[in-house]
Amino acid sequence: MPTKSPCLRAALARRIAIWACMLACVPLALMAIGSATVAMAADETPGYHDSFYFLGEMNKASTVMVIENGIVPPDLGKKIASAVDQVIKNGDQPGAKRPSDYLQYEPLILAITGPDGSRVHSGRSRQDILSTNRRLMQRERTLHLMAAMNQSKAQVLALAEKNLDTIVPAYTNGVQAQPTTFAHYLLAFSSAFGRDGTRLQEAYARLNLSPLGAGALGTSSFPVDRRRLAQLLGFDGPIENSYDAAQLGALDQGVELVGLCSNAALTIGTLVQDLHTQYHQPYPWIMIQEGRLTGSSSIMPQKRNPYGLNVLRLQASDIVGGAMTFLLEAHNVSPGMPDYKRDQVEKTLELTANAFVKLADLLADLLADLVIDKERALQEVDADYSTTTELANILQRDSDVPFRVGHHFASDLVTYGRSHKMKPADIPFDVVQRIYAEAVGKFNFERTQFPLTQDRYQNSLTAQNMLASSKGLGGPQRAEVVRMLGVEKAKLAKDAAWLQQQRQKLAQASANLDRIFYALGQ
Repeated sequence: MPTKSPCLRAALARRIAIWACMLACVPLALMAIGSATVAMAADETPGYHDSFYFLGEMNKASTVMVIENGIVPPDLGKKIASAVDQVIKNGDQPGAKRPSDYLQYEPLILAITGPDGSRVHSGRSRQDILSTNRRLMQRERTLHLMAAMNQSKAQVLALAEKNLDTIVPAYTNGVQAQPTTFAHYLLAFSSAFGRDGTRLQEAYARLNLSPLGAGALGTSSFPVDRRRLAQLLGFDGPIENSYDAAQLGALDQGVELVGLCSNAALTIGTLVQDLHTQYHQPYPWIMIQEGRLTGSSSIMPQKRNPYGLNVLRLQASDIVGGAMTFLLEAHNVSPGMPDYKRDQVEKTLELTANAFVKLADLLADLLADLVIDKERALQEVDADYSTTTELANILQRDSDVPFRVGHHFASDLVTYGRSHKMKPADIPFDVVQRIYAEAVGKFNFERTQFPLTQDRYQNSLTAQNMLASSKGLGGPQRAEVVRMLGVEKAKLAKDAAWLQQQRQKLAQASANLDRIFYALGQ
């Protein structure tokens, strides 16, 4: 068997090194959270490929396909393969031009092969090439976004596991509503991020389909094997309808991806705003240690500005803005126009992945540096009346007082306490008995004597009692939080396994393409 030329041997060696690196960097089960080990990878410097790179990959796939299908004779195919390889090598040189437009790329091939080199373009158009290029770039960024989401979720779970018994106030309508635990609160965000990951996986299945070979919109008279092109480029298959492949698919696929990014950004923003709301209180229960996440004022010595939170919140806003930009670009245009075929989707995916990386950094720092003042958090709960729902529940459950009657009494109790600047535990018990008698009398409820002992009443107002008494699925009781933590860990491991599988599939497809392509030079 003839020996490969030195340039082809060198190129193949470079590619083998890249494949080995890709497979080595596939996220493995590396990060332990408590007793569970989940798959994670930092992936903070993804090194996205550019359009020139993907034009090279498409030309390699097309070269293989046109030879296999008799569109180009083997001798000419060998010449084209050598030229494609040389153009790629030339473009990889420092400072070299790397054109992204095929009309600027093709002359580089023809300068080596002459006009016959254009036969690699048989049955293709800049339309299907551009649509394929968009999907190749979006596919790469979508997988990196998934890795960043997994990384953030792992940090959320680690922080939750450290705070299973940390009682904190929870808010609705901007005011304290009920006590919960910090772990219960964080698991809610883990669940939301998990839905983002599920949506991303579902979108990826629709994204990972190939437009290549569809031509401008109606294929061609050449026997182009679109399934083979899809296989060589690591796609799960072709987009069947050629008009859809070249012209429509970029529109709705882009809308889906930027919508997912926007949804994830809203969740990030909600978490950041909650942290920020606590941070700006004079005596917060959650604080950020001074360091790289904080900064000082230029004039006010007492200020410790939460730069980490500010940057992440602004980034979340930029993501939503990027999504809206794509929607506006894609709005009210005829099919086939370039408006929705540009790089706005990739930019939004990059912003979102970067935001999740920053969120993971923030949560990692919070895990190490966050000051969660458990006593202060409990004081905030005890200073308000967020446990009075359980008081009404106890009256119904233990003393057969209808809930609305007990609710009315508890509401009157709150009104009295706040008007007298008293915490719930400070209201004298004889006053509690009087308020109860007056409240139930409005319902003509005949049992006007307060049915609870003083000890039972005082205990009913504690956050510890309310949390321990919770029985519902998904509630803040410790046993249920521990169960949900295990569920979330399992989901994260499953998401990481999916990511590993997709990356391995792409690495194997890339290796297979190069193996077949460089064999043409033998």
